[in-house]
Amino acid sequence: MFQLKDEETLIQTFRPRDRGGMELPSDLKFPLFVRDYVAWREPSGAGVRLVFASPGGAPTGIFFRRAHGEPSTAQMCEWCHSGGGADQIGLMTADVNSRKRAGITVCLDLRCQEKIEDAANRAGRSALDAKKALMERIAKFAHEALGIDLSGAGRH
Repeated sequence: MFQLKDEETLIQTFRPRDRGGMELPSDLKFPLFVRDYVAWREPSGAGVRLVFASPGGAPTGIFFRRAHGEPSTAQMCEWCHSGGGADQIGLMTADVNSRKRAGITVCLDLRCQEKIEDAANRAGRSALDAKKALMERIAKFAHEALGIDLSGAGRH
C-alpha cells in the first residue's frame, strides 16, 4: 500500500517523457491511498495510465497507448490471465525511448486486480497470492521491457 498526497506527487511517478498531456479523472481525490495500483483511461481516449509500487520500490507510473486489434480475436491477459475478446483484452504499448516501444497484451481497462478478486471470491479462496503475482508481473514489465528504475531514481 502507498499514498499519493497530491496531484503533483502522482505526476512525479511517471517518467518525464510520459507526463505531457496527462489528464486525471475528475473523481480522483487526494490524498489517494492505493492498495495495489490505480489505473484510469484518459478522458480524451488517448491512453491508459497505471501507477503501482513494487515491494520496497517507489510508486511508478506507466503510460500506455491502446493498439487496435481485430474485434473477433480472443485474447488472454498476460497479467491476470483473464480471457476475452479484442474489445476487452488487447495490445497496449508504452515508450521505451524516443525510437522504441514495448507492448504487452493486457486487459484494456487494466482492471486486473478486480478480476482476480472476483475469481477468488467465486472460488471461495484468497486472492492474496494471485494479486502478489500480478504485481510482480507488472513490475517485471516496467523494469525489463521499459527499463524503468523501480526505486524512483531519474524521475525528477
